[in-house]
Amino acid sequence: MSGNLPQTIGIDISKATLDCHAHPAGSDRQFPNSASGHKALIAWVGQWPVERIAYEATGTYHRAMEVALADLPCVKLNPERARRFAQATGTLAKTDRIDARLLARMAVALQPPVRPARNPQQNQLAELVNARDGLVRDRTALKNRAKNLTVPLLKHQCTRRLEQIARHIDALDTEIAAVIAADPKLARRHHILTSIAGLGTLTANQIIATMPELGSLDNKQAASLAGLAPIARQSGQWKGKSFIRGGRANVRQALYMPALVAARFNPDLKAKYQQLVAAGKPAKIAITAVMRKLVVIANALLKADRLWTPTLA
Repeated sequence: MSGNLPQTIGIDISKATLDCHAHPAGSDRQFPNSASGHKALIAWVGQWPVERIAYEATGTYHRAMEVALADLPCVKLNPERARRFAQATGTLAKTDRIDARLLARMAVALQPPVRPARNPQQNQLAELVNARDGLVRDRTALKNRAKNLTVPLLKHQCTRRLEQIARHIDALDTEIAAVIAADPKLARRHHILTSIAGLGTLTANQIIATMPELGSLDNKQAASLAGLAPIARQSGQWKGKSFIRGGRANVRQALYMPALVAARFNPDLKAKYQQLVAAGKPAKIAITAVMRKLVVIANALLKADRLWTPTLA
């Protein structure tokens, strides 16, 4: 009997439906991906004790469900890792029902950590920051293209588009600031992050939007989530160079310039950078170490709910 056994729920999310599988009960259900469907899903899940509810990140399609299930132990899985898990288990067929079963099995096998879901304000902030990132990429591409334009009409259009992008970025910056200021918790997190020497408003916005888990992790988890934890390469007597990989790439990108600033003006991180360079480490590795230290400091400060001081580094 599986009625009283803890269950792991796998959910395959699409725009219209949620295909669900309970393991080990073996029960399959499908619900609409709507407010009424989310209520029915919660009622269905409520018949068991639940260890985890596993689903893939699917852009906008999972967000409303994530908010509805905020009080349940949800885990958001990386789609690439889910595909590799399916390959490792020899599963070649792909349907929504099969995917839901695989997600449940993956959660049972890997025991991913349960982390708090984003609230509506965090979702709104993440969407705004992602939109700003897209505009910055468009601006860079247009500037590069403008260097090779010779036709006056194309030059004029490129200039007008760059002016429009600048206005849109300004409007997004204003809206992002308003969203943060309207939420006391987000405002406090922003105040703590910007107290760190070298870490400015734009980077704080990115961290708050992209790493809501920061402050609830240990140091290794925080560095790994940002993709700044060194990955060792060793086999037998051979030992290769460690490297960084995975994690939240947009956070790494946002931390690069603050790390350069911190290596010059943050007294503790400046000492760390100079120590690594003096030991023969390449400048790029030393800057990566400063980026990692910035994430660790931010995590510690948010956990302690206190502002930065030089002695904390």
